[in-house]
Order: sequence, then C-alpha cells, then structure tokens
Amino acid sequence: MAIQVSVVGSGTEHEANAETVGLLLAERGATVVTGGLGEVMAAASRGAKSAGGTTIGILPGETRAAANEWLDHVVVTGIGHGRNLAVVASGDAVIAVGGRYGTLAEIGFALTLGRPVVVLEPGWAVDGAQRAQTPAEAVEFALAAARHTGVT
Repeated sequence: MAIQVSVVGSGTEHEANAETVGLLLAERGATVVTGGLGEVMAAASRGAKSAGGTTIGILPGETRAAANEWLDHVVVTGIGHGRNLAVVASGDAVIAVGGRYGTLAEIGFALTLGRPVVVLEPGWAVDGAQRAQTPAEAVEFALAAARHTGVT
C-alpha cells in the first residue's frame, strides 16, 4: 500500500513551497492528502498531479463544488472544520506548510494520533513536530518517519 502524506496549511505566500512538496511526494510514490480547497491545499495537489501522483481531498462542506481541480478522489464530510481530523488521520505523516489556526489544530490532532508531523519553515512552533528548512527536507523527514512508524 502506498504511503499517504497529508499536506496541511494555508496562505497564498506558501503556495510555491506546497507545490514543490506535492511534486516531491508524488515523485517518491506517495499519495497526497489535503483538505481539498485552495491555496496550500490546491498547490500541493497541483504539484502532485504534475508528477503523475495521486491526490485525495477531504472537504468540509456538503458537496464537491469547492474541490480544487487537481484532486483524483474527493471525500465530502459536511462537518466543517471537524474534517481536519480526517485529513491528518488519513496520512501516515503530516507536512504543515504555513497556515493559521486550522493548521495548528491539524498539527495537534496529528500529534495526538501519533502521526509524525514536519513543519516547513516558517511555521508553527509546536513541541513534538520536526522542523524542515526546505520542501525537500520536509518530504524526506515525512517519508522516513512514515516508514519508521508503520502507521499504514
């Protein structure tokens, strides 16, 4: 079974890093899981698709209407921000790229579930999360941690 890595975050200023993260994950054979909307989520999905990867979006709403165009599989939850738990639970590891309080919640959920979390600089400072300076480093850390923990 392919490793799934959840990419969480927000902010248009972080889209370039998120796109690179998605591309590098796909090149390494990982499936990219996001919240399925715009900004960082769309950029990570776009990057993964540019490398021929597989993408999953877990949406907060009740329809697929808000899904970004780079998703292969869309999960509609109808539970708003509660879907953040499903996003991180679906990953064998989590990479946080930018973000606001929703991202902080996702980091907290992931750590509570025992998922390895990598925060790409600049990002939230949270005990228990590993820090990465570049997208390549974030991907390397996440994939190594996912393989080591065997969460799948």
